[in-house]
Amino acid sequence: MSRERTSQARRRRAWRGAAGVAAGVILVGGGFAVANASTSGDAQKAAAGVHYPVNKKAAGVAAVVSAANAFLNTLDSTQQTETLLDFTEENATAWSNLPCGSSCRPGIQTGSLTEDQLTALESVLKVALGSGKDTGYDHVMQTLLADEVLNSAGSSSSSSAAPTDSAPSADPSATAGSTSTAVPTDVPTGAPPSGGTGGGPGGGGYGSGVYFLAFLGTPSATGTWQLHFGGHHLAVNITYKDGKVAGASPFFSGVEPTSWTAEDGTTYAPMAKFRDGLLKLTGSLSDTQLATAKLSTSFSDVLLGPDQDGKFPATKEGIPVSSLSAKQKKLVLEAIHPWVADVDDATAKQLLKTYERELNKTYIAYSGGTGLDTQGDYVRIDGPSVWIEFVCQNGVVYRDQIHYHTVYRDRTRDYGNEFSFS
Repeated sequence: MSRERTSQARRRRAWRGAAGVAAGVILVGGGFAVANASTSGDAQKAAAGVHYPVNKKAAGVAAVVSAANAFLNTLDSTQQTETLLDFTEENATAWSNLPCGSSCRPGIQTGSLTEDQLTALESVLKVALGSGKDTGYDHVMQTLLADEVLNSAGSSSSSSAAPTDSAPSADPSATAGSTSTAVPTDVPTGAPPSGGTGGGPGGGGYGSGVYFLAFLGTPSATGTWQLHFGGHHLAVNITYKDGKVAGASPFFSGVEPTSWTAEDGTTYAPMAKFRDGLLKLTGSLSDTQLATAKLSTSFSDVLLGPDQDGKFPATKEGIPVSSLSAKQKKLVLEAIHPWVADVDDATAKQLLKTYERELNKTYIAYSGGTGLDTQGDYVRIDGPSVWIEFVCQNGVVYRDQIHYHTVYRDRTRDYGNEFSFS
């Protein structure tokens, strides 16, 4: 078997092996509404699943629509019903950073899919997020691998040694230049973390098979719809309107452990580029600037996580970017980039230009320390549009380490600005 085919086979196991759910068995909760488009057609056609048009030569958003349709064509009618949902506020805001499985997320579960269906799902992510190094697809796949580490650790909690091959090899390479360690050798003990079981065998709902994909609204190059994908430590929400990306947020990303080494020697650190950009920014601040940027409040988690839609603080705190040097302003943009890079290149470029225009009305703040290596270390970027938070927490499974929670929001573009939050 070639190296590429071996990598693909291992990635299939990363998607399927940890879910502990038989193919075809879907656990969907929350009473999510089903889109009308998924129930159209005569009874015989519906039983086999509606066929959606595919254009392999499409580009831009049309290519995302084509990939979404190709995935839908691999599903039977019941699975299509699980996947195609109404674009409502209830469905759009149903995401979480917790390992709570289908109890807090809509859509079809990755652990229920066949290899062909998973391949089609991956194609959707590649087209929507970019398949090159340090793109959204790369980051998402490494986040799923991190969940495999946790799943293996939970499954091995009664063993005398931690897993050394917790993360199967995947096509995306590790982040170059990141500081990394081997998978921790201390095996977690005690009760699994709170937040629901989610169906994973390791406890706590961990594993790459406990992720969910939904299309909110019918994928189209003319209408309004959302790509909704997530699981533990991940929420991807991309809203499309009239053939353009209307919003790439909210986007939640976290990781535990922060880095690990697979059996083949590959080191993974999915959040290193996020952390390193902020470290360069805060490291450039003088003592006087740091004193101005310091917040009086302590943070144990991000402020605007799940169920906190529209709750942006009325007053900006910290140091205004307008007071920084030209070099420091460039570091602010570089720090923002990893979050907006988790969408297609054209959209990321457009968003970054917007945030650059708004830079002098943006503020930088922090709480705890600036090392991003201790519980309570916290950094915030707050602009007229952009909102980014990065916080360090004590490990839940690997308790002698910290893990990261981050969120990216946009005051005017969350969910494509389709909902008004009071």
